[in-house]
Amino acid sequence: MAFMCVDTRCLCILLICTAIGHTLEIKVNPPQDFEILDPGLLGYIYLQWKPPVAIEKLNECTLEYELKYRNVDSESWKTIITKNLFYKDGFDLNKGIEGKIRTHLPKQCANGSEIQSSWTEASYQISDQGSLETKIRDMNCIYYNWQHLVCSWKPGKRVHYDTNYTMFFWYEGLDHALQCVNYLQENTKNIGCKLSNLESSDYKDFFICVNGSSDFEPIRSSYYIFQLQNIVKPFPPDFLHITVENSVEIKMKWSTPGGPIPARCYTYEIVFREDDFSWVSVTDKTDMKMKRKANESKDLCFLVRSKVNMYCSDDGIWSEWSEERCWEVYTRTNSRIIFIIPVCLFFVFFLFLLCLVLEKEEPDPTLSFHVQLEKEVYSYEETLC
Repeated sequence: MAFMCVDTRCLCILLICTAIGHTLEIKVNPPQDFEILDPGLLGYIYLQWKPPVAIEKLNECTLEYELKYRNVDSESWKTIITKNLFYKDGFDLNKGIEGKIRTHLPKQCANGSEIQSSWTEASYQISDQGSLETKIRDMNCIYYNWQHLVCSWKPGKRVHYDTNYTMFFWYEGLDHALQCVNYLQENTKNIGCKLSNLESSDYKDFFICVNGSSDFEPIRSSYYIFQLQNIVKPFPPDFLHITVENSVEIKMKWSTPGGPIPARCYTYEIVFREDDFSWVSVTDKTDMKMKRKANESKDLCFLVRSKVNMYCSDDGIWSEWSEERCWEVYTRTNSRIIFIIPVCLFFVFFLFLLCLVLEKEEPDPTLSFHVQLEKEVYSYEETLC
């Protein structure tokens, strides 16, 4: 009996050692020829690699790859698990790029234990031609009413008088990077660019590069990445209307700004003023009700502005304020006064003309009497003769 127990223990130890030994025998190599490529799309970068050196026992297994990448100064890595041999993403080319990758062997191919290879690394850095003082400053891009992109900048701090800048852009869907054809200029120098008809550019990374040229020194390029829906500045609302119902409730209405932005994408900020007091409210609707503070308010006015809301963008830019609109009673009173004054003047003028006409048509009784008398005298003299 004791002999059987010893045999069982030995058998268990033997099986465990065999399994461990079999597991240790399975190794997987890292991917080959890992590299970071710049296809000239202003920050849209390709990361690609080749499969690891093949192992006969792994021919029937599908390998996975764990890819990590980041800009050099970033504190965190982005991690992707993929079966492909490439990956694409946007990077800030003002900074260096680094990545690393390793092979994953699935559990079903390694006796239930996941096996990973060592890491292989790669990096990429654009050439830093030109000093930092030659780069443009204060780059600002606004997508007006989701129709026209306007970017503006200032020249570098220390550049020669002949320095001029050019802007290129690219987003997924274009075959290659394009140059701006409608520059904003000041003293014949490019200080901005206006782009229109950017079809299918929403909800994608929009890459911009502004470089420059000078006969005296190289100019450092600047790179930017935007999502256009996050920099939209809409038009202000129009057709504002305010009414007072039941002498207590105030109803304010306005129309959706014109343009391609869907009505569901708007949020509004309203400033309402009653006499010397004012309130600020935010709503996604195109109307609002509130109660008057006093029944004898003499000043009831409001104005409103719009912005793309959180359902259509991560951020946005407030529009300009609309014109202030006040309670219609003032408009009606002024209209009545303006209407009454010319009507009164018309009636006065009409009465004056009527008096002149009547005065001309009425005969003079004194004159008629003299004419009749002269006729009678004349007839009498003829009779005497």
